Amino acid sequence: MGWNSPLARLRDALRGQRVRERDIRKLVSNLPYEGLEKMKQPNRHFPGNAIKTTKYTLLFFIPMNLFEQFHRLANIYFLGLAILNFVPVVNAFQPEVALIPICVILALTALKDGWEDFRRYQSDRKLNNTPCFIYCRKEQQFVERRWKDVRVGDFVKVICNEIIPADLLLLHTSDPNGVCHIETANLDGETNLKQRRVVPGLSTSTSEFEPESFNGVVVCERPNNNLNHFKCYVEKPDNVKVGIGIESLLLRGCTVRNTDHTVGFVVYAGHETKSMLNNNGPRYKRSKLERKLNTDVIFCIILLFAMCLVGALGHFSWLQELPSVPPYLVPDSHGHLDSPALSGFYMFFTMIILLQVLIPISLYVSIELVKIGQVFFITNDIDLYDEESDTPMQCRALNITEDLGQIQYIFSDKTGTLTENKMVFRRCTVMGTEYPHCENAVRLAVLDEPDSEEEVIFNQRPWPPQSRWTPDTEDADPAGTPHYHGSRHRGKVAESAQRDVAFSSPLETEVVPDRKLLQQIRRTESSSSSSSSGKTDPYLDFFLALAICNTVVVSTATVRRQRESGCPRSSQTSNPFETFSHLVRKVGSFRQTISSWRPMSNRSRTSSNCSVLEEDHFNSLAKTGNCGGRKSTGPQTQDTSPSLRYEAESPDEAALVHAAKAYGFTLLARTPGSVTVRLPCGEELVFEVLDTLAFDSHRKRMSVLVRHPVTSELVLYTKGADYAIMELLGTPYAEQLKGKQKRIAADTQRHLDCYAKEGLRTLCFTKKVLSERAYKDWSVSRQGALAAIDNREKLIMDTAGLLETNLTLLGATGIEDRLQESVPDTIVALREAGIQVWVLTGDKPETAVNIGYACRLLDEGDLVINMSSKNKLMCVSILDCTLEEVRRYGNDPTGLAPTISLVIDGRTLAMALESDLVDRFVDLARRCRSVLCCRVTPLQKSAVVKVIREKLKVMTLAVGDGANDVNMIQAADVGIGISGQEGMQAVMASDFAISRFKHLKKLLLVHGHWCYTRLANMIIYFFYKNVAYVNLLFWYQFFCGFSGTAMIDYWLMIFFNLFFTSAPPIMFGIMDKDVSAETLLGLPELYRTGQGTGEYKFSTFWTAMLDAFYQSLVCFFIPYWVYEDSDIDVFTFGTPLNTVSLFTILLHLSIEIKTWTVVHWVIMLGSVAVYFIVTLAYSAICVTCNPPSNPYWILQSQMADPMFYLTCIITTVLALLPRYMFHVLRNTLAPSPLVRARHLDRLDPSVREQWIKEWKSFRGAGDLSKLTRSPTLETTEDTSPASPSPSDITTAEITLNVITESYQSTVQL
Repeated sequence: MGWNSPLARLRDALRGQRVRERDIRKLVSNLPYEGLEKMKQPNRHFPGNAIKTTKYTLLFFIPMNLFEQFHRLANIYFLGLAILNFVPVVNAFQPEVALIPICVILALTALKDGWEDFRRYQSDRKLNNTPCFIYCRKEQQFVERRWKDVRVGDFVKVICNEIIPADLLLLHTSDPNGVCHIETANLDGETNLKQRRVVPGLSTSTSEFEPESFNGVVVCERPNNNLNHFKCYVEKPDNVKVGIGIESLLLRGCTVRNTDHTVGFVVYAGHETKSMLNNNGPRYKRSKLERKLNTDVIFCIILLFAMCLVGALGHFSWLQELPSVPPYLVPDSHGHLDSPALSGFYMFFTMIILLQVLIPISLYVSIELVKIGQVFFITNDIDLYDEESDTPMQCRALNITEDLGQIQYIFSDKTGTLTENKMVFRRCTVMGTEYPHCENAVRLAVLDEPDSEEEVIFNQRPWPPQSRWTPDTEDADPAGTPHYHGSRHRGKVAESAQRDVAFSSPLETEVVPDRKLLQQIRRTESSSSSSSSGKTDPYLDFFLALAICNTVVVSTATVRRQRESGCPRSSQTSNPFETFSHLVRKVGSFRQTISSWRPMSNRSRTSSNCSVLEEDHFNSLAKTGNCGGRKSTGPQTQDTSPSLRYEAESPDEAALVHAAKAYGFTLLARTPGSVTVRLPCGEELVFEVLDTLAFDSHRKRMSVLVRHPVTSELVLYTKGADYAIMELLGTPYAEQLKGKQKRIAADTQRHLDCYAKEGLRTLCFTKKVLSERAYKDWSVSRQGALAAIDNREKLIMDTAGLLETNLTLLGATGIEDRLQESVPDTIVALREAGIQVWVLTGDKPETAVNIGYACRLLDEGDLVINMSSKNKLMCVSILDCTLEEVRRYGNDPTGLAPTISLVIDGRTLAMALESDLVDRFVDLARRCRSVLCCRVTPLQKSAVVKVIREKLKVMTLAVGDGANDVNMIQAADVGIGISGQEGMQAVMASDFAISRFKHLKKLLLVHGHWCYTRLANMIIYFFYKNVAYVNLLFWYQFFCGFSGTAMIDYWLMIFFNLFFTSAPPIMFGIMDKDVSAETLLGLPELYRTGQGTGEYKFSTFWTAMLDAFYQSLVCFFIPYWVYEDSDIDVFTFGTPLNTVSLFTILLHLSIEIKTWTVVHWVIMLGSVAVYFIVTLAYSAICVTCNPPSNPYWILQSQMADPMFYLTCIITTVLALLPRYMFHVLRNTLAPSPLVRARHLDRLDPSVREQWIKEWKSFRGAGDLSKLTRSPTLETTEDTSPASPSPSDITTAEITLNVITESYQSTVQL
């Protein structure tokens, strides 16, 4: 190995820095350079794969830790005082003694930091030494190495169920279709499988991959933390560029599933991998209480300097008034004394050292301990544990627990947060005809019954094989059919056993087909069999679009996968009509149930007529074995769907695939190049996938371009939001439908509006047939966009827009996302607590309003203002008009004006948030009781939170469950993630994580209230304790010539704060309960005591300071008057002062404690016992611990004197009497709501419940008179969806939709 000069190494290091900072990197294989020295390696500038997350090394731990700790100003302050005490002219006591407090604090913190860093070191070592397979050119095979040996440019082989060691470009897979399935749960918490495909044209699946044959150049972007995007292309030797995206990148930390092995090229390693770039460590936020605390610390510093200034001036005056030099003033070696002015200057610093405890050094440590204790109780609350998902409460930010008790605004997502995110297929419209699926609705309605037997749906034994599900099953004799009648609990267990696969509960997967639509499919297939035109039918295309146009991954139950431990769902083996038939037998007469069924809702809904099922049974197409004139190639047996697992990235896709499966269109397999679908007749069609235009938040749609296996046509299936699809429609099926086609789009839009008013999520489906020439022309531009590095996303989006034009409308679907349990009660309780609740959703206004009423965000007596505009000029007009109207209601002297709610869409919101309109919008929003923002983007969500937080100076909380809520969660003061069905990205970005929205009620109203009141009262008590104790030293200075002398032994002074009085306030901050949890939940308005200034107010702080001054005066002067003119020494005088101060401080805390437990008694009595034991031992043993003073046998002598006990009793009573009388008078004459609530806690539970009900009725009496007949956005007809009225659809240039108690009116501006 050659020698390189230091200068050459420096130049190479600088060159490497420039290479790493470039926006584009060029990587080549390491194999041709294997065995060469490092300076000749082309990829040497990029970091290796070893990671290091530790902050310290063994050699530099102490200096680095001290450097980090002294970033805290408090530590610098106390270190400075300790150093100052070493200066002889200003020292107050022994220099070594002054170092003890700061050394104890630094040592404890260093031990904690060292232990945490050692655990990180162990984790790093384990990870870096994980085995993996790297290709070795010398041995011509993959050899076992360690993760830390992986370098950029290596070829790595990953076996099934192994974790990927670095970011790999997928070059080869054992799957013949070039697909690798990965699980990304370690990155984003999503448990569903994702497909990754090999880079096209670089390897063949028929033979083993030869890494040495790879001679291309990989050009990729600079490493970033975006897990969903990757820009790269491979340049072949013939200069052909192959574009690559995230679909060909295997991320470090993911797990390979369902694939025997894969081979990848390392593009990013170590700390440059996307997973490591996303590992930012714990989040740190400063709580509102902490910010107030810092202000009060500044006040204490000012107070300290004022007291020190008094001491300096007093010492100067005392020296000036001396007639002669006293003998105890010792001159220096030259025989001269300092002047009074200079002595007073020195005394200023001596007083700072003496009174330094006024700034509580242990307060910050105590606060950390209290918060740890609070977090322990929160995370171990059984009421915040979700048994169904086995998910406990998580506290990810340990330093803002008290902020939970001060929330004023809550911003919530809808889907997955307020709702279950379990999408249930409810209705659909095909070619302008609506199919209400009444049979499926009955099944769902029965599931809603609390006493329904869920085993009818969830616990079915496999049925005998059928050629196909037929109505004949309904007439079959059930006697010979075994049934499994389990309990409701067993049904729950059966359902939870399938949660290994996302979105796979029986509620989501079981769909009972609509009889009318089923007959239409039969007629369609019959007509296709006799037709020779070769054209497909729109009904078949609709269900093919449902099955094909998605990213659902198909897996089987037999595939080895570690997280799958449950058995295949037996419910899938039963046919849907059998399920429905037995369900109807369970609840009563089939005909009576259908005829009397109506959707269950608190508000009237528009619904289509649900016709009674026809009595005549139609013959199954499967019996003929004919499918559109084509014979089925296999035996007509029941499909093998029970072994299939649909792994969807969203619950919408899972619901649509299961709906298509219910009609016989079964998705069997998906590869990068093909999709296999089984038709109702049993024939399997394999569609060649030419391209997939993925969904994005700008286009609001996704498309799949396939080649039809029968007609060989190039067909583009597209699904998306109605407003994103309708504007792209062409003139489809004009030849077949002629005049009727003109009404299809209008009828479909009418049905969509009806679905939205019912709270259903809507999607439109379209089709487009391309010519070969058009596809080839488009493909050229598409490949160019995929191979681009700069503006890649925009180019890809532009090419997608070129193809998605002149679409043919097939139909639309309505999917129900049900509210979570207890969401309405939770929102009502939060609003009673004085919290403003906003819902920010991407749904249509009609859907959002319906959910708003269902979850009681909007009340029936509200004045609902619906704002929608299309240009800024009219947005200004509507804001002014609305503000004037709202102010008029707000100035109503009668107090009978209705509460106001605001509904605003995303386009209007974007204009309202502009700088010139934002103040008016905020003024309007703060006057509304609730706000509902529809059609908003993730960036708009975070913008709304920031605007409200900054403009109104309020405490905000954001709660969401998906990746689109991350910005909103991080923008709020407190972010809460819900660990739902859309992964853990929201949870990982949050401060707290819950599994259900209902847990927010107890988390805020109980734990939030407790955390805030406990910590606020503990901090105030800490300031009081230190001021009361330090003032004893200050008052003594008036009798010792302001000489900085202390009448209490220095060691006992240190022990007083470190041991004697440290545990009680910590216990107080962790365990005190001012009101019980039951009362706090029953009376949510008690939460208001923590909002705004709360209990930690300016007046409260200074009241405690004045009380501390008074108590210190009493504790000093009563013993002083008792021992006046006596011959006791200074420490004998100080001992009763120290003892009285201890009793006063502890009994003061006893007055503040609201709930006494065994722990309280043990700690309080234990502190007194420790004081006497330590002081007695110190007085007996430490004769020369603090020379020249001698504390020998002082306390023993005092305890033998009756005057000592009398002094302690009288002094303590007089010191605490004002505070005790203040509490008695305040709680008697003007009791606060919390005091009244504590009185309720003393009652029997039954009596307490009655009092709470009376309290609520008294509180709500004024509001009851405002409630009138409910306003509604829906029509009340029980017919097919009617055309929406102008007041329902805001299609004008700008619409202000004001919905009052008895009418709906639209004001056009």
